Amino acid sequence: MAVEYECCTPNFFIHILIIVLLVLFAGLMSGLTLGLMSMSLVDLEVLAKSGTPKDRIHAAKILPVVKNQHLLLCTLLICNAAAMEALPIFLDSLVTAWGAILISVTLILLFGEIIPQSVCSRYGLAIGATVAPFVRVLVWICFPVAYPISKLLDFLLGHGRVALFRRAELKTLVNLHGNEAGKGGELTHDETTIIAGALELSEKTAGDAMTPISETFAIDINAKLDRNLMNLVLEKGHSRVPVYYEEPTNIIGLILVKNLLTIHPDDEVPVKSVTIRRIPRVPETMPLYDILNEFQKGHSHMAIVVKQCNKMNGKSDDKTSDDSQKDVRIDVDGEKPPQEKTLKNKRPLQKWKSFPTSNNSFRSGSRSKKWTKDMYSDILQIDGSPLPKLAEEEEAVGVITMEDVIEELLQEEIFDETDHHFEDS
Repeated sequence: MAVEYECCTPNFFIHILIIVLLVLFAGLMSGLTLGLMSMSLVDLEVLAKSGTPKDRIHAAKILPVVKNQHLLLCTLLICNAAAMEALPIFLDSLVTAWGAILISVTLILLFGEIIPQSVCSRYGLAIGATVAPFVRVLVWICFPVAYPISKLLDFLLGHGRVALFRRAELKTLVNLHGNEAGKGGELTHDETTIIAGALELSEKTAGDAMTPISETFAIDINAKLDRNLMNLVLEKGHSRVPVYYEEPTNIIGLILVKNLLTIHPDDEVPVKSVTIRRIPRVPETMPLYDILNEFQKGHSHMAIVVKQCNKMNGKSDDKTSDDSQKDVRIDVDGEKPPQEKTLKNKRPLQKWKSFPTSNNSFRSGSRSKKWTKDMYSDILQIDGSPLPKLAEEEEAVGVITMEDVIEELLQEEIFDETDHHFEDS
């Protein structure tokens, strides 16, 4: 009867209540340690900006709390250790020493570790957002002890900033989010392919996407746009055709095929009489991202790929020196047959057919004004001045276009109407 009476005293129920609270408190600290510390700041920022409406609210509440991760870690561990150390003290007044140890270990293991961590690992975002104000209070309470320890951890381990995914890791992560991976992702095959192509674009160079110079269709600047040449240009189906001087590798510019619409084949207009645009030259090792940025400037959607070469033999050196001594010029009005002079006088505006003559043709805006200001600087002036020529240490190895870069981005071939025609035939 004495034990039964002792069990019914108010102190007994107070001790039981304190024990239950300590177990719940220790379990909460243990669960928050796993739930909050497993969330990186990057993950929370992603959820706060692009998660579901509920996740955005939860992430916004948690971000200020986990911003100083070492301070939060020290606070949670100090509170957890204090609760677990106080539990045997209150159990010792109710049961024997070995019973206090057995009960405390069981309660802490089951209700203070296993269950809380299992729940917080799945619902850590919602639970962390709910108890965020309470955690703030604990941080201020434990601040005198937790702050020096957290600063020491910052000094020894850094600020705990989690590194972002590298390119290869991010590519694998994107592939796992594809619906073809079977892991619940919602990205289609085309989406994962394009994202992977964009990630690989900086690692690919102009030499990987170019068309070799031997397979490039180009026309001589001294050729005439007769019916045969016009038919050949139409059969190739290109929107831009490179123009070379003397040698097929010495490409000096390009012509837009749409500029040839007003030219009649029977007139046999020389190629040098139409608008020839300058063509940029890019090194073989230039990344495709840089080439894409150059194409976006609007000067040209085609470039010549060059590589550095060392000409060691004397024959090549003599030939190069002879070529360098030549005055590389094209005289439009000098040594030209009278028929060509007549044609030039007859069609003086063909060279500028691709440019509007009225300011109303351009849209208002800073970009169009900038383009109209510099558009004539991209035209190759054939007025007796020296034409562009590759340096002695450079060699043209291929041609790269905007379409080549886009194909590397899509990781698929782009077929136009002409390509399908050849394929069907």
